[in-house]
Amino acid sequence: MFFLASREYRGIAHDRRGHGRSSQPWNGNDLDTYADDLANISDRLASMKSSGLIMQPCAEGIIISMPATAPCSAHAAPWVLAATILGSSLAFIDGTVVNVALPALQSNLNATVLDVQWVVEAYALLLAALLLVGGSLGDVYGRKRIYVLGVAVFAAASACCGFALNINQLISARAVQGIGAALLVPGSLAIISASFREHDRGRAIGTWSGLTAMTTAVGPVLGGWLIEHASWRWVFFVNLPVAAIVIILTLWRVPESRNPQASEGPDWVGALLAAAGLAGIVFALIESSKRTWNDPVVIAFLLVGLSALIAFLAVESRTKAPLLPVTMFRVRNFAGANLLTLFLYSALNGMFFFFPMNLIQVQNYTATAAGAALLPFIVLMSLLSRWSGGLVDRYGARRPLMFGPIVAAAGFALFALPTIGAEYWTTFFPAVVMLGLGMAITVAPLTTTVMNSAAEGRVGVTSGINNAVSRLAGVLAIAILGIVMLGTFNRHLVPNLAQINVSPEIQQELKAQRIMLAAIEVPAKIDTATREAIRRSIDESFIAGFRLVMLIASGLALASAATACLVIRSRA
Repeated sequence: MFFLASREYRGIAHDRRGHGRSSQPWNGNDLDTYADDLANISDRLASMKSSGLIMQPCAEGIIISMPATAPCSAHAAPWVLAATILGSSLAFIDGTVVNVALPALQSNLNATVLDVQWVVEAYALLLAALLLVGGSLGDVYGRKRIYVLGVAVFAAASACCGFALNINQLISARAVQGIGAALLVPGSLAIISASFREHDRGRAIGTWSGLTAMTTAVGPVLGGWLIEHASWRWVFFVNLPVAAIVIILTLWRVPESRNPQASEGPDWVGALLAAAGLAGIVFALIESSKRTWNDPVVIAFLLVGLSALIAFLAVESRTKAPLLPVTMFRVRNFAGANLLTLFLYSALNGMFFFFPMNLIQVQNYTATAAGAALLPFIVLMSLLSRWSGGLVDRYGARRPLMFGPIVAAAGFALFALPTIGAEYWTTFFPAVVMLGLGMAITVAPLTTTVMNSAAEGRVGVTSGINNAVSRLAGVLAIAILGIVMLGTFNRHLVPNLAQINVSPEIQQELKAQRIMLAAIEVPAKIDTATREAIRRSIDESFIAGFRLVMLIASGLALASAATACLVIRSRA
């Protein structure tokens, strides 16, 4: 999901227009008032947009960086916004719900923790690798056309996810879903930019921010309710009617637009090398937990991935229209902000991947309760977003980017404290609040720092790169922290089982399921007391792994603070 300090960006848009609020309403005074109200509350709501409740920075910078090449009529404006809001919400809600659904689909499809890692990684990897390509395709072939294509691909893949008979089918469908998301996410932003003139764009941004935030915020709770009362499959089926509405509205009301200066096609070589490099490294990291690092397959994929990434950097430094202009990283604040993003968003993605498993499989929360557990995080960030947007003006970029990650590090550390059967309000709630406070302090100054480091005419590229970095952080974090979790789980489970008086056959059966983590099924042919002892041993082993992951996340947050201290300059 995308996060933006809307106050900061309306300020940038204001500066570029040379004036503030437009005197021309879209369609009457009521609509004008409604849009202005939404623009005002977007300061608080924009921080609620997430991917698994993980904010992706710099989205609205893409909107304000582009000219209006196909302005829509006043009558069509609300329909254009409806199409882009619903389309964005497809990808946003899907991201928030899937993590909550992982325990259910793990049980239903008899999936290992490596399998559910791939359920998340297949989507995130293709989205991260092709996000910038999706924007380029819209510039060349028509934003409306590529947007409709992305929504259609996303919907078709969602149907395949819902009908998946096994975990491999689900993973394949999720990969296709990621391709669809890479087309529709940048398309929704580009359509807003192309369809609204500068004097209307501030209100359009506010409306888009506010309403996508609302839809995204209810995602985990709605998803949890569907999982609990229907099936995890409905997490994907619910996308189909929304996608149909988006396609109808887009074909009916959205004007087509292109970038007349984008004569060349996307950097396909760079995109393929990036995807191959990430896929090779992620495959090696995930499969190393099952095979070991000495396995020829793991070594081969690691070498292929590293070689592809090296080739990617070489190609990007020579091509005329690169996906990743490497020279931009010579700007100190841009390089520092992206490194900070990599560290901090790695920590967030790792936490949000394993936290629902902890709540549902170990703490015995319902899926609905697990989905609602992070609502205080959302509320806190929404309340503090206006305040945090002014921190850079008051203190410069460096101080909030040091202090915010330190507070977030304390929040991650608090997640490591609860044991089995922990009471939410005295354990997880303080951790959620502390993490929300740290992120509220950090994200708006981070976004402002990135955008202020952009050269003239490169705001869109700058936004896209930082957004892609935050998604890349998630791809790498889930793969690497998955190794940590599984290794720690195994080291605790084996000696714990040895202390329980069960037959060697039962112990072997349990050890064979270690890759399931807390979803291990305890054999039914043993007495109740022994079953309870085994179950507690499994839960304690998971808690041990979760604690180490949270401590590593805390260390990554501190690394973010150190990056701000050593690299970021308050005035670029």
